[in-house]
Formats: sequence, C-alpha cells, structure tokens
Amino acid sequence: MNAKNPLEELTLAQLRQRKSLKWRAHPEDVLPLWLAEMDVPLAPAVAEVLHEAIAIGDTGYPAGHAFADAVRDFALRRWQWDGIDPRRVKLVPDVMTGAVQMLRLVTDPGDVVVVNSPVYAPFYAYVTHDDRQVLEAPLGADLRIDLGTLEDAFRRARSGGGNAAFLMSNPHNPTGTVHTAAELTAVAELARRYGVRVVADEIHAPLVLPGSSFAPYLSVPGGEDAFSLMSATKGWNLAGLKAALAVAGPEAAADLRRMPEEVGHGASYLGVMSHTTAFEHGDVWLDALLAGLDANRSLLGELVAEHLPGVRYHVPEGTYLAWLDCRGLGLEAEAASTGPAVVTELAGPARFFLAEARVALSSGHVFGTGGAGHVRLNYATSRAVLTEALTRMGAAVRARA
Repeated sequence: MNAKNPLEELTLAQLRQRKSLKWRAHPEDVLPLWLAEMDVPLAPAVAEVLHEAIAIGDTGYPAGHAFADAVRDFALRRWQWDGIDPRRVKLVPDVMTGAVQMLRLVTDPGDVVVVNSPVYAPFYAYVTHDDRQVLEAPLGADLRIDLGTLEDAFRRARSGGGNAAFLMSNPHNPTGTVHTAAELTAVAELARRYGVRVVADEIHAPLVLPGSSFAPYLSVPGGEDAFSLMSATKGWNLAGLKAALAVAGPEAAADLRRMPEEVGHGASYLGVMSHTTAFEHGDVWLDALLAGLDANRSLLGELVAEHLPGVRYHVPEGTYLAWLDCRGLGLEAEAASTGPAVVTELAGPARFFLAEARVALSSGHVFGTGGAGHVRLNYATSRAVLTEALTRMGAAVRARA
C-alpha cells in the first residue's frame, strides 16, 4: 500500500495558519526552514487515535507499557534489533529532559560531558545549566566521528578523577550523518576503556534515508552500560505531544531504576498515545515520508548547484536537516541578530539570508566548534517551498556581488 507524499499535502497558505514556533517567529514574508518541524499533516493513524480520545474525553494519565512495546516491535521490524526490554525502559517527558536525567544518574555536578561538535545546540545549554562541563570532540573534516579526537577527549574528561559521559547524537544533528555499526562499536570500546558512560540521543532514528541504515547504540558490543533516548517526535512530527522513552542497556538497568519517579509524570497522556500509535501503525506513512525526503535531498543538491555554486552541500544520510558550508560566500562578518532570543542569535550567512532573501535558517555558530560559516536547513517541506527558498537565496547572493 502506497501513501501520498506527506510533504506535498499542505499548501503554504495552510501552513501559515499554524501557530507553532516555526511559523510564528518571523513575519509572513519569511520562508521558515530553520526549526525542526516538518510541513506535513499528522499520520492518519495518529490523527484518528487523537480524535477518538477527544471524542470520549480520554485525557487522563498514562498507564501500562504499550509505548515501550511499540518501540520494541518497531526496532525489530525496522532495525532487526530485539534489545528493548520494557523492564529496562522509563517514560520521560521528552528526549532532552531524559538526556539530562540520564546524565544525572552517571555524573555529578562539575563532571565532564563530551559532545561531537558541531552538534545540536541544546546539548550545550542543558548540560551547562545542570552544572556539568561540556568538552568538545569535533567531528572530522568528513563530518564523521574522529576516533583519535574522541579518545583524547575521553582521556581529558577522566583526567581530573571525576565521572564522565558522552552525549551522542545518533543520527547526528545538524550534519545528517548516520553513524555506522562499526563506528559505534569503536566508540563503545573507547568508552569502556576510559570509563565514560554513553547517553545516545536517537530521536532521529526513524529518519534514516535510502543508502544508509540505523544502528542503535545499545545494539553494538560494549553498549550494554549505556542509555538511549527514543521518541516519535521527529519521525512523525509530534513535538507538541510530549513523550519519550529512556532505554537502558542490561548493565545500566540498576542506574535507570534510580531515576526519580516524578520525571515520568511529565509526559503527556495524549503524547504517549500518539507516539505509541506512530510506532505501531505509522510505517506506511513513514515510508512515504522517507521517499519524499529522499527526493527533496536530491532536489536540494540540484538547487544548491544551480543557485548557490559557492556553497558546499554535505548530502545527509538521515534526518531532514542539511548542513550547508557557506564559508565560500564570505558572509561570516555579517552582524549578529538582535531579534527575539527564542529564535537564537543569528550571525554570518543565516543573518544574511534572513535579511536579504527572507529565508530563515539555523545559524551554524550555535552548534559549537566547526559551525561558524554554516547554516542548517530543514528540507522537510514541499518542493515548491524548497525551490522558492533556494531561488531567493541565490538571488540575494548575486545581488550582493
């Protein structure tokens, strides 16, 4: 059974009726390709279960472990992995809240948390706000994990005698890199050697595109003492319906049991219901989405070559996020934005494209070392919007020349 491409179902006029942050942070003449929300309707199965719940007033508290069962079954179907035991799973409000809680289980205030920069900007904020130190282990020039750099970071993280953790993005945000099983096995070997605990943010796991395959961190040898955070948030566009799972490897089960009970109460019942349904009954819709994203990443490559020949496009293997190297355009000196803090500061090319092309992108510098001069572009939109955005960006660069 084939489903429609969800990326082509909503018009720009319909999307502009939305009241979410992506569509309300900028004036209406701006095309918003920044925040990680997709321009899609809900998967029919998810919409149906929500309508049914509202119709009978089923808006109480979550119960049981159907969510964990659904993720377990999805992992077996899609990744051929049967390592999720509902007895080693805890409900958390969302992935980043869960990540902070997992870090609290294995580190203390003042301890070091290693990240692979450039990486999802909230990694820095959430870790430092919780009184831990961030230590960067930058990705290599190929935007893959540099094992030598990571080993050095692990060594430094443990040199003071405290605990240490590695907060991993798998697949990687913002680059779209999908770590291979071999890479993850090498990471696990290093983590074991240096006594570093791994917390894997795997929120984009359902969004691995043709040509690559997802390897759960807990599935590789050595990953038994780690944690994974999983959710339907990105795969089915459910950010406003809060729910996620913290999954412990067999050797981390006792640690997970120490998580305060009240953490699990932060998840929305409608969120749990929606995420469970997505993992149980959302495969057909997800496959249609992945086909659309695959087509869009190819289109984006064509549009960059046509309109922005000075930009280097790193073709993503997963997610719906593209990492564009704009350093060849000479826009790094563009002044930082003084706009709403919720949009995050803009500098360099992102500042330029917002001001001159009316296209909102995520500014690369907020992703840490290696991000300056880059932008992150969300291509989970229609071909028409993507084409218009790149056409505007190209025209702005030509006008500046």
